[in-house]
Amino acid sequence: QVQLEESGGGSVQAGGSLRVTCAASRDVDCMAWFRQAPGKEREGVAGIYTGGSNTYYADSVKGRFTISQDNAKNTVYLQMESLKPEDTAMYYCAGQSPKVAPCGAWERYNTWGQGTQVTVSS
Repeated sequence: QVQLEESGGGSVQAGGSLRVTCAASRDVDCMAWFRQAPGKEREGVAGIYTGGSNTYYADSVKGRFTISQDNAKNTVYLQMESLKPEDTAMYYCAGQSPKVAPCGAWERYNTWGQGTQVTVSS
């Protein structure tokens, strides 16, 4: 069972930037970031195929968030720019292991980290 550990959350004012990091205990073909705000369902935000360059984004974050990887470290990053108060949520790292679907198929992720809080104030 792969272990995922997030870090890097925090508080920022609207318009600011944050980067969150996810370290996996081993190589995972599909890794992604999800988020869940209070009273809302968890949603997929960004995904990446670590064996290539394919990335996937939710419409709400396209152009503002960038997912990237460091394969040597089994680490995935989510760089968040132009943050908005509505980006406030618990952010979870997720893995699809084994890979059974494209990395943008949010419903196929089955391994989760503990989450890191991101708070954006207006």
